[in-house]
Amino acid sequence: MREYITPLRGFFAAVVVLIALPSLYALFLPIFSTDTAGSSTPNMPTPQIILDPVLLTPLPTTTPPAMYNYLEIVDGCGPYFEGTCVNVRAGPGTDYPVVSKLRTGVVLRVSGSEQREGRWWHKIEFVHPLLYPERVSGDWYVSADASALFSDDGDHRLVKGAATTSKRILVDKSDEMLYAYEGDNLYMKEAISTGLDGTPTPAGTFSIFLMTPSRFMQGPLPGVSDQAYDLPGVPWNLYFTSGGAVIHGAYWHNHFGQPWSHGCVNLPPQKAKQLYLWADIGTPVTVRE
Repeated sequence: MREYITPLRGFFAAVVVLIALPSLYALFLPIFSTDTAGSSTPNMPTPQIILDPVLLTPLPTTTPPAMYNYLEIVDGCGPYFEGTCVNVRAGPGTDYPVVSKLRTGVVLRVSGSEQREGRWWHKIEFVHPLLYPERVSGDWYVSADASALFSDDGDHRLVKGAATTSKRILVDKSDEMLYAYEGDNLYMKEAISTGLDGTPTPAGTFSIFLMTPSRFMQGPLPGVSDQAYDLPGVPWNLYFTSGGAVIHGAYWHNHFGQPWSHGCVNLPPQKAKQLYLWADIGTPVTVRE
């Protein structure tokens, strides 16, 4: 049997070499590769990257906030309807009847737009319940000619555990002024209108718990005022009491610097917009007599 041992060993060795050749070829192939010109060029193997298991854990995904379209009346009539107001029509065209008139500074949410008569028409939607819905019937359409569209993520509400802020707002009723601070730095100083004697702005320290770019305000207010009014698109609202006290823009008067409201804190619309974009939900508001 000895004479068969050596040939068998040689046979098995050859088989092993043949099996290993593809692996050896794959091992050394990356070291020298052929480029498009046909020359052999060194090619360093890609280094192996060892990942920490913690890094393999997927990061939590953050859903971007929904964005909504709003329009701002930029070329309407003045506070007392002087000049040319913007017509609100019952449909997308001048052949539809006028159902309301808008003044400069009004902000309204848009549900859709369509082109007709060579111009764009924006359909208005009211996302908050109306106090007197029977006074606003049918559809509202506004021409794009005197308005500017912008996008916003809509209402913000204070939630438990919300982040703190270094910002604060002081409403001084003694001189009808609003002061906004970030830390010790004064951000804004502006004349305001707080509540009249019969509807005073409540004094104390509060927090902004609701922010909304647009609100349709109506009166009379049960237990507050017997005056009837319809104010569509009141802009840039910072709610700070559950009783309805709000810092907002007022496009219907220009008596800033003296009491003129039903308990809210009125600012010129553009100043209210500036404050709204600066403020954080949860910003402290102190109303001082």
